[in-house]
Amino acid sequence: MPPSTPRTPGNAALTALVLAVLSYSLVQTMLVPTLGVLQRELNTSPAAASWAVLSSTLLASAVLTPVVSRLGDRHGRRRVLIATLAVHLAGTLGAAFAWNIASLIALRAVQGVSLALLPLALGLIRDVLPPHRVAAGLGLASGLVAGAAGAGLLVGGLLVDHASWRWLFVAGAALIATALAAVLRWVPESPHTSPGPLDVTGAALLGAALAAVLLALTEGPQWGWTSAPVLALLAGCAVLSALFLARERSAEHPLVAPELLLGRAVRGVHAGAFLLGATQFVFYVLIPRLAESPAGPGFGASVTAAGLILVPGTLCGLPAGFLAGRVERSLGARAPLALGLSVSAAGGAFLALAHGAVWQVVACYAVIGTGFGMAMPALPRMVSRVSTAATGATANGINTVARTVGGAVGSQLAIAVLASRPAASGYTASFWTGSAVAAGGALLVSFAPRGRGPAVPAPREPAHAPAEPPVRPSP
Repeated sequence: MPPSTPRTPGNAALTALVLAVLSYSLVQTMLVPTLGVLQRELNTSPAAASWAVLSSTLLASAVLTPVVSRLGDRHGRRRVLIATLAVHLAGTLGAAFAWNIASLIALRAVQGVSLALLPLALGLIRDVLPPHRVAAGLGLASGLVAGAAGAGLLVGGLLVDHASWRWLFVAGAALIATALAAVLRWVPESPHTSPGPLDVTGAALLGAALAAVLLALTEGPQWGWTSAPVLALLAGCAVLSALFLARERSAEHPLVAPELLLGRAVRGVHAGAFLLGATQFVFYVLIPRLAESPAGPGFGASVTAAGLILVPGTLCGLPAGFLAGRVERSLGARAPLALGLSVSAAGGAFLALAHGAVWQVVACYAVIGTGFGMAMPALPRMVSRVSTAATGATANGINTVARTVGGAVGSQLAIAVLASRPAASGYTASFWTGSAVAAGGALLVSFAPRGRGPAVPAPREPAHAPAEPPVRPSP
């Protein structure tokens, strides 16, 4: 945007960025109810349908998000946000016309770029809002991610029950197109950039490490957790991660500065994101499965009814997100995340004790969702405290990937615990597991070492810049 262009009003820009975040979060969960439908209509296996619904997108998003976030910090977040929305739109429209399961898996992988919309939008919020409104803006955008997950399941259930699964992508494309138009119209370019060439070697090592661990988590239940392929993938992830860290420490322009990964100021934030993601997906997986299970442990509910069970928790999470700012001002930056995880742990414990009736599950998930609503806004606020304006998208990208990997671990953990016991006691044990993960996250966040100041210092002025002449007093 030319320097002479007047600054876009903050409210309009924030609206556009919120739409961009929603275009990611709603589309990701809308497809979850289609697993059985895709198996029947595309004549495929449960494993292939799972790859189309979740696995391909998960792998692509974890690999692409750090790279896209770094490109945003380097070339301008608005420019990269627009390009990301365009690719997301193309993948979503293509998926609506997928002709077989292989094409759908490939197009869902293209949609994986959409995860980068969150860190790019969070980075731009710091640029388009005045300082006193940044915390509220970050809280609103990130809080909607948790809320939209439940809403996406409900919308997906309604469309699957009453129309074709292809309409899910048509509806998603309409939202993405609206977000793209709003960003083009209202969002100015970021004044902060972090120059330097893209670290292609670092990107390849990080992408391969993430792909290895996520593929192991995704295929572990089918291949066996102690099988040679899974163990090889986990060992490969460890080796690639070590090579990536060594590369980033020596690179002149690293993809991710080591301080943004493991620095004292930021590692507690990433650990909290990982455990929050694990907790969220334990309950995202288990509660709809319980609702749709036959009477006995479950309620024999339809896909739509299962989504409705999550709605009160989603609604409770929205006001909790606005309360997070007050908690932060009163108790410190870590308090909303620690308190949110504690509330979710309490809700998970209540659910483990009482889940024999629909109203009990609804009430308990309302408590769990309240905790999610308070914890989610805390993450970008904590990231903004330990990153500079020029590295905000990269730092939020790493934090988003940490939560995504945590979600993959949480979903597999929930399924593994559930499968290890009879149905009735399996849900009880799984809910206790989710509660324990959340409680452990609250303790870790509360007692993690505290860092001071940004994890990465602000870029220095060029050494060759001429010094300002001294100002002499007027005679």
